Amino acid sequence: MATVTEKPSKAFSRPKIEHTDCFIDGKWVPAKSGKTFATVCPATEEKIADIAEGDAADVDAAVKAARKALESGPWKSMSARQRGRLMFKLADLIEENFDEIAALESLDNGKPIADSRAADVPLVIQCLRYYAGYADKIHGQTIPIDGNYFCYTRKEPVGVVGQIIPWNFPLLMAAWKWGPALAAGCTIVMKPAEQTPLTCLKMADLAQRAGFPPGVINVIPGFGPTAGGAIVEHRGVDKVAFTGEHLTAQIIMRNAAESLKRLTFELGGKSPNVIFNDADMDAAIKGAHFGLYFNQGQCCCAGSRVFVQEDIHDEFVSRLTAMNRERRIGDPLDPTTEQGPQVDKAQFDKIMGLIEKGKSEGAECVTGGVRHGDRGFFIEPTLFTNVSDDMDIAQKEIFGPVMSVLKFKNMDDLVTRANNTIFGLAAAVWTRDIGKAHKFAASVRAGTVWVNCYDVFDAAAPFGGFKMSGQGRELGEEGLKPYLETKTVTIAMD
Repeated sequence: MATVTEKPSKAFSRPKIEHTDCFIDGKWVPAKSGKTFATVCPATEEKIADIAEGDAADVDAAVKAARKALESGPWKSMSARQRGRLMFKLADLIEENFDEIAALESLDNGKPIADSRAADVPLVIQCLRYYAGYADKIHGQTIPIDGNYFCYTRKEPVGVVGQIIPWNFPLLMAAWKWGPALAAGCTIVMKPAEQTPLTCLKMADLAQRAGFPPGVINVIPGFGPTAGGAIVEHRGVDKVAFTGEHLTAQIIMRNAAESLKRLTFELGGKSPNVIFNDADMDAAIKGAHFGLYFNQGQCCCAGSRVFVQEDIHDEFVSRLTAMNRERRIGDPLDPTTEQGPQVDKAQFDKIMGLIEKGKSEGAECVTGGVRHGDRGFFIEPTLFTNVSDDMDIAQKEIFGPVMSVLKFKNMDDLVTRANNTIFGLAAAVWTRDIGKAHKFAASVRAGTVWVNCYDVFDAAAPFGGFKMSGQGRELGEEGLKPYLETKTVTIAMD
């Protein structure tokens, strides 16, 4: 994993915007309709650039290019090891352009440049290199079946894959999708989120410079109902991978039924973060703070329901309150900033509405709950206590800097309440009792359980959810499986 050792002493300058068109068949082209839309800096509410607004016509051109690359282009004849070399080259180019890409991500998304440099870009590089190394290690098996036959399996790419990614980690979500797809030999039609298209377009530019053949990677900026919907409904797309809200996934599933596309979803969460009274309190408080407020609370696995054993509840709230009041909110391109704005006005309004709902339902707002400043979509870090399990702030995915603290008595009381949600993406437990940790990990319905840590990610470790938090897994060996078909070959030996 790439690391950042130096901390800049002054704010980064605004990066240059090089590409705003669709990337189809190795060419930068405007949308066929001629339409554009604005991408806006969430810290200033000012337009950054006008982006090509792709729709069904552009998706169709991209799918045809991807199909050609899959079936008759140099990608088809390229060895797995050669594919891996291209992926390594792409990772190298991202590393060479490290600060520019980090600044572009922070400008478009609003996340602090310190986070882009310490987390987003290094994890992108790690992911691409991990799957680059896997490219020539995907293989079938020989199977001893009855009779005089030779039986073996082949692992083949699932085909042209449509990939729809969210705005909270734009560059990293692109890497999570591209890595396994390219290693498996698939070709890609990607729609980045309309709020944050810039780093995906930059990544396409670097992929072209790395030597990926035309049509292997295609990027169509645009909106969900038009560009995204066209990807889902196109019969030339063999699989759709989507990261986002569960309500959108339900629409995708219905619209993909006609063609029976393969589908994988990484969706939302309402993750329980549990702190027992025997935990290392310093580590638990820092971990809970990071587990919710990192990335402005815009994490699908954010620890938004913090269950604190009743006898340490008051100390926890007091110390977290102090941390919230000291948190530095401001310009995302300033290396000293700890919290940036929410991604756009729609998200800002949604969060503020849920904060008001929490107040009206009787929860106590200890910190935050208000806008920060008068320009940009900033919300002060918000902490609620006296929260009951049935309140909206304890059930709905807020996707913002809003933590709900809930008291609990014992393990039996806790597990039932921790599982009282439609989601099951992640969970965490803080305790010095390893038996207690194992019991909780076995009992909670979640795809990832962290013990005495939070938000620990590695390209080798699978990630995904139970229940309405998704289906399938990303990362690790598990992340390759949805991009592969298994073919059985049986040969008579006489």
